[in-house]
Amino acid sequence: MHKMKTMIINLSFLGGLLLAQNDFFEPGYSIGGYGELHYNRSQSGADAATTKLDFHRFIIFYGYSFSEKWSFKSEVELEHNFVADGDGELELEQAFVNYHTDKIGFQAGVILPSVGLINEYHEPPLFLSVERPDYSKYVIPTTWFGNGAAVYGTMAGVRWRVALLEDMDGDAIGKGLRGGRGKGYKTTAYDMVKNVSINYTGISGLRVGGSYTMHNAPTSAYFATDTEGNSIVNDADSASVGFSLVELHAKYNANNVYAVLEYGSISYKNNPLGYETSGGYYVDLGYNVGSPLGLKGTLMPWVRMSDYNRGNDDPGEHYTINKFGVTYWPISNVAFKFEYGTHKKESDEEETTQINVGMGYNF
Repeated sequence: MHKMKTMIINLSFLGGLLLAQNDFFEPGYSIGGYGELHYNRSQSGADAATTKLDFHRFIIFYGYSFSEKWSFKSEVELEHNFVADGDGELELEQAFVNYHTDKIGFQAGVILPSVGLINEYHEPPLFLSVERPDYSKYVIPTTWFGNGAAVYGTMAGVRWRVALLEDMDGDAIGKGLRGGRGKGYKTTAYDMVKNVSINYTGISGLRVGGSYTMHNAPTSAYFATDTEGNSIVNDADSASVGFSLVELHAKYNANNVYAVLEYGSISYKNNPLGYETSGGYYVDLGYNVGSPLGLKGTLMPWVRMSDYNRGNDDPGEHYTINKFGVTYWPISNVAFKFEYGTHKKESDEEETTQINVGMGYNF
């Protein structure tokens, strides 16, 4: 009888501990976002300069935690302040259910592939320049998102992720992958984009990694009819555009030093424009002079060197970019940016000079 009472007391105590642990978690909402205002001045040779003032992006993050392991996350983006007559964009860039433990996780919904540094982490205070690097637009088609699912995990400072996403539009692939993005709108799933990434973050301020992405994107020739008018799938190689994207990246942001290197190469099969390859790189170097000078916040002069081609080293699609700038973060969530640089197409005699000024925030 005494042993039974002791057992009941122990079980009650253990149950109380478990209930107490659950009491620490409270389901709840989360909200965040980012935005950026840009002034752009561009001039080529003796041509008159063009100037623009644009609230480029306004984004809201919304999430809900169902439990310690299950949550929902979303991101809605408005570009150029309004949408009308084909101008501006309103997009659902993320909307997924997430499950995670200490070592492994799962996502399903509208997700981002893990490609490059900026596709997943593109809030304005996280990069130096006013506009995102051209590399991140024409080599890595940032922001790249779509319907799909992913598994991911972390071990000993190494983060890995495997994702499957919707088909791309093979007819729209040409000068890179950007035009082929489906953006989750009534997309197909005949081949699906396969994306594998790995990153090491075991040293404070350092991220080093890369990814491999492959796909056979269906073209209009993929969808056909037989002699009786029935819909059929034409799975011949010529009915799709194949590509593989390999990219490597490294970022160090600590001890007043900021350094970034990204390199990417795309190989094509049946590219509609006949291109076999495209790719490029960029390098950012900056140093925080605010800390040695005793200034509040972070004041960082920086330089960028970049070179990319959108197809087979075609002089009409080969660009070289050099610029320098200054970025000031009064707090980590707000950045003010200035930059001056040149943008040169190999086939043009004149280079384009650019002056950009911007403000960006996230919360």
